[in-house]
Amino acid sequence: METNCYQPNGQPPISCTDKPITAQIQIDGTSAAEYPPPRRLRTDEISQVVNDFRIAAKNAIEAVADEIGAEKVGIRLSPYADYNDSGDSNPEALGLYMAESLNKYGILYCHVIEPRMVTQFEKHETICSLLPMRKAFKGTFIVAGGYNREEGNVVIASGSADLVAFGRLFLANPDLPWRFEINAKLNKYDRNSFYTHDPVVGYTDYPFLEPDT
Repeated sequence: METNCYQPNGQPPISCTDKPITAQIQIDGTSAAEYPPPRRLRTDEISQVVNDFRIAAKNAIEAVADEIGAEKVGIRLSPYADYNDSGDSNPEALGLYMAESLNKYGILYCHVIEPRMVTQFEKHETICSLLPMRKAFKGTFIVAGGYNREEGNVVIASGSADLVAFGRLFLANPDLPWRFEINAKLNKYDRNSFYTHDPVVGYTDYPFLEPDT
């Protein structure tokens, strides 16, 4: 997903299809970027490009680990994501490949988005699971994607993950760990305020619990 200006000689970007992405991407909140139709890869090119992406991810991890130490490096993966028409044809195999490959580096953690969150950031029923990745990765395994307090406790107790990450709930509840600890009511998040250019609205304007709660 890019424009011709980033390609050699202004040629179209490559893709698995010649169909342009369906969405326009906001740049500064007032304008949008148009993306040109990409060049569809030939069948004989696909395997090499897929392997190039895998190698690129591993090279990035290796470079950062060499610089600051693997014990300070983590990675977040979304093999099941289909945002902006980016869905993979075999996300389970892709995720498993990455999980197994990461063991070589001894990084701090692998943070993975649940398959149920693949479409427009909402929960969907799916038979897909992160369990194969969990079993393959030897380090700390973090899951995220639509969890609440109860579901988080269940997934940790079952051994399906070491940690659960929270995004939207943490944005709306700056004291989320305390609310979880005392099982307090949560603030509701406002999705319309996500990913805006305002430094306050939707980010630092949600209330804390009252001291006497």
